[in-house]
Amino acid sequence: MIMEIKDEVLVKKYMEGNEAVLGQLINKHNRRISGYIFSKVKDREITEDIFQDTFVKVIKTLKRGDYREQGKFLPWVMQIAHNLIVDYLRKRRRLAIFESKDDFDIFSVIEDGEPNAESNLIKQQLDKNLIRLVEQLHHDQKEVLMMRIFRGMSYTEISENTGVGINTALGRMRYALINLRKLVESQNVNIME
Repeated sequence: MIMEIKDEVLVKKYMEGNEAVLGQLINKHNRRISGYIFSKVKDREITEDIFQDTFVKVIKTLKRGDYREQGKFLPWVMQIAHNLIVDYLRKRRRLAIFESKDDFDIFSVIEDGEPNAESNLIKQQLDKNLIRLVEQLHHDQKEVLMMRIFRGMSYTEISENTGVGINTALGRMRYALINLRKLVESQNVNIME
């Protein structure tokens, strides 16, 4: 029987630069975390997205060195997943309120739904700025970013389309966002309205 490596050992190795152990951590807790998420959202695709977003947050926190090992890795990850579930459910509830035909929405009477010329110009400029920055990213990072953000693909779909593992896709997305932030800062580009 192979002895299971403790979470704190894997986390320490990952924080010291051993990227390969992240897969061990994910595989070790995949079933439990996914099961918890699914029990709350009742949708496989949403479960997968929340699971992936959970580990994106885990990776970012570990990379920043903000995680303090106290033998509570799984409860910490479960709390991150719980917070993302709550965010998802709140967002879904808000959308349901606005989509309900029984509710009166004053903005549907006031606005005609068409953006004005100024809004269109601002949006076009922001889109140009963002596209220009994305084009400067490394090909692998740009590819994952486009698939995730602009096409709404899950990390599993990205993995299947690019022929790389989920961990690699997650890493490329992380580096794409880091490099995009650096480009925004270094070029002093406005990408927000």
